Amino acid sequence: MRREDIVEATVAVLARAETTLPSWVMEMIEEAAREETSPIARSSLAAIGENVKIASSEGVPLCQDTGLPVFHLEIGRDLSIPPFLEEAMAEGVRKATETIPLRPNAVDPLTRKNTGDNTGRSMPDLIIDLVPGDGLRITAFPKGAGSENASFLSMQNPADDPLDYVVCEVAKRAGRACAPVFVGVGIGGTFDLAPRLAKRALFNMPGTSDLELDLLSRINEIGPGPMGLGGRATALAVKVETALCHTASLPVAVNLQCWANRSATARVGDEGWSID
Repeated sequence: MRREDIVEATVAVLARAETTLPSWVMEMIEEAAREETSPIARSSLAAIGENVKIASSEGVPLCQDTGLPVFHLEIGRDLSIPPFLEEAMAEGVRKATETIPLRPNAVDPLTRKNTGDNTGRSMPDLIIDLVPGDGLRITAFPKGAGSENASFLSMQNPADDPLDYVVCEVAKRAGRACAPVFVGVGIGGTFDLAPRLAKRALFNMPGTSDLELDLLSRINEIGPGPMGLGGRATALAVKVETALCHTASLPVAVNLQCWANRSATARVGDEGWSID
């Protein structure tokens, strides 16, 4: 596996994710627009659709907040992991920041000094899964601050109903997360596992279980609607991931994603790379 292939694949998935939306995301937005009864909400959803068309046709980012680069790596168990994997991806982020271009969003948390290229002393945020085979799949999942800042984690009392808590908190927060939102829910595990479950849930959209559809319906019944201006579609999908937890604990995390649920995937192998 060549270093340059990883660099090029990283640039390519960021470019695709920043300028287009997956077809299933657009289908959900269009369905919400067809079912919307509020004129203001219909106008907001129409503006979203027009925004996506312009971004795609002109090859420019969908949103001025191009987010922090987050990547989901699916690494084959039979793959000899290249020692340069993380640094090659960091180089790809730097190149993408210049060429797409991406807004430099990465700052030191204490000094607030901007690194200027969306990288720094730490590598990109990598979520890693081991899968069968000997290949590598890189999925870019840019995460903007509006939705990330509205996300939350709580160590609930095991006697409480975590679903009621999720519905109430999402309904309160979704309007400032550029609704209609996608809702990733992580329940169980430990303090640090629950948020990872929630972010993984966003990768695995859409939710189709009875529980997930019920949560979606409840959020939309009481939620603020598109852009927080009223209407039916506060959320477009809900996905729930769970893990065993301690008998005395109930971690509950929700990671929100705005309507621009951006992602793109490339495969990298000995023969080169290609966009899925």
